[in-house]
Amino acid sequence: MAITITQPAAKWYIDEMDLQEGDYVRFFVRYGGSGGIVSGFSLGISNDEPSNPAMQVTEQGVTFYVENSDLWYFDGMNFHIKYKRKYGEIEYEFEESK
Repeated sequence: MAITITQPAAKWYIDEMDLQEGDYVRFFVRYGGSGGIVSGFSLGISNDEPSNPAMQVTEQGVTFYVENSDLWYFDGMNFHIKYKRKYGEIEYEFEESK
C-alpha cells in the first residue's frame, strides 16, 4: 500500500488550506458521505500532526498521510491524489496494490 500525490494536487491543498512548509494533511475515514471505497464511509481531511502514520508522502514541503488506525479503509489499495484541471477539483483514485 502506498500514497501518492501529484504536484498540482499538492499545490491545490497548499493554496486552499493555507499550508506552509512543514505542515501536514491527514486523510481519515469518516462515517457517511459518498464516493468512498467502503460503503457508508468517505474520506475527511485535517491538518493534524501525525501520531502513528501508516503511509505518507511529502510534496512541496507538506506531508500528506494516513494514520495506522485508518489503514483498514485502504486495505490492499494504493491511494492516489490527483488534481482535475478541467473541473478545478481533487480526485482520489484507489488501485489494488501488487
